[in-house]
Amino acid sequence: MTTAVRVLGLLQISVAVVLAQGGWGVTYTTQSICAYTGSTVEMSCSYTYPSGNVISTFWVLTGSVKDLTTYSDYSGRVTYRDTTNGNTVRIKDLRMTDSVLYKFRFKTNNNQYTGTPGVTLSVTDGPKNTLVSVSPSGEIMEGSLVTLTCTSDANPPVKNYTWYKKNVASPKASGQSYSITNIRPEDSGEYVCKAENECGHFNSSSVFVDVHYGPKNTSISVSPSGEIVEGSSVTLTCSSDANPPVNKYTWYKKNVTSPKASGQSYSITNIRSEDSGEYYCEVQNEYGRLNDSSVIVDVHYGPKNTSVWAIPSGEIMEDSLVTLSCSSDANPPVNNYTWYKWNVTSPIASGQSYNITSFSPKDDGAYYCEAMNEHGRRRSNSIVLMALCKQCSVIPMVIGITLVLVVLILCISGFLWFRKKNTKSIPDTVDEADSGKGNSFSSISVNTTTTETPVTDNLEDIHYASFQFSSSKKQEEPVYSNFQLPQLQKEEEDVQYAPLRLNCPGDSPQPLGYGAEQDPSALYSTVNIPKTKLHEISKT
Repeated sequence: MTTAVRVLGLLQISVAVVLAQGGWGVTYTTQSICAYTGSTVEMSCSYTYPSGNVISTFWVLTGSVKDLTTYSDYSGRVTYRDTTNGNTVRIKDLRMTDSVLYKFRFKTNNNQYTGTPGVTLSVTDGPKNTLVSVSPSGEIMEGSLVTLTCTSDANPPVKNYTWYKKNVASPKASGQSYSITNIRPEDSGEYVCKAENECGHFNSSSVFVDVHYGPKNTSISVSPSGEIVEGSSVTLTCSSDANPPVNKYTWYKKNVTSPKASGQSYSITNIRSEDSGEYYCEVQNEYGRLNDSSVIVDVHYGPKNTSVWAIPSGEIMEDSLVTLSCSSDANPPVNNYTWYKWNVTSPIASGQSYNITSFSPKDDGAYYCEAMNEHGRRRSNSIVLMALCKQCSVIPMVIGITLVLVVLILCISGFLWFRKKNTKSIPDTVDEADSGKGNSFSSISVNTTTTETPVTDNLEDIHYASFQFSSSKKQEEPVYSNFQLPQLQKEEEDVQYAPLRLNCPGDSPQPLGYGAEQDPSALYSTVNIPKTKLHEISKT
């Protein structure tokens, strides 16, 4: 490794030599300088003269009056700088052969003069091994203790060490060792020590301090920035400060357990409203993980799911108050609601609610609303409203109550009438008719094709009816169908029976009596007739 050496010289002896000869004299800042090969040195002096004007100033080698810049060995390495009654010579890239005595000489328009005793320059080789060591060696973890130590083989030995960090002008510390307690990531960087002795100062080789740490300062950027509109594409990018760099990125959405994606960037194409939410990325390297940064993705979209409802719902009484309300999902929220009625071209109202204070049949119809924001508009479903007039609602109720009362009165009247009829006694003539052969029957034949009034029209007190259907004379067991009306009193002993035959169409009417021949196609029924009715029928 090379050692950068920039030495301007070290003052050893400071004298002022003024020759008394007519007021001529030269004073040297130092008479001896030690410097390292490859470095730069400056030698300065001031001078006096009795009168006249200074024509030229220059430096010469001992025993010579020749200008130093005219020597080939010093070509391009020597520069002069004049000051008021003074001069400085600068020699760069020193060589071992530059170790000689140098004197200042000047000329005036009257005379010339060389100052003595001059400046002796000693050029030697600089330190070959000026190094910086770091403890502990290997990886340096954040929060640990780190010590930098500088060593050099300079001769004469180094008297002073100064520590610098690259790109920082002020020194960090002094001394052969420099300790950093609880080292932080910002302490990472390149360090160098400057060693100094009688011959000058020189810099050590630099050393890089690399502090390792887990992820921190995580941030998320959204591209494109600004408003996110439904249907567009969005890319989320995660960045984190870590050493070594983050090797794993995982994307999550708040309240969703499973990860959404992996990688430093997460792209959402054709973004939808349901993609809105809070996203965060989890970063990880070999020293830890972090998920402390999130970003809100707010997807803007036009109205959707627009719906309308009415209060009250169902049948609406005439002259009542009806309120129609409209709702819609939109981002940003809907800023304009407009109400329409079918078959009416112009809007009828605006606002999220529409009130009809006195609803009437002229307000019947279908209504809908239109929701709008800066990204679009959407029409709702239609709702049909119909007025129920007051008179129309009262009349059916009155008719229904009247019918119930009429039916109730008829039932009570029939009950009383039936009760009265059943309590009457049966005439004796009927009893005598019953004393025949044990059974007294009246055969009744009803022809369904005639217009005569059936006998059953006069039988108001029928309690039982038995119908026998016969398909032939040989049928031994008739099929019965019994119909029974409610009985007011159990008076089976007063019941008389009469066979009833129903003739089918086309049959000739048969006279009533016991001797009539039975028709095989006849339909018979046994009718239970009170004694009073049986007596009346026998008379006819």
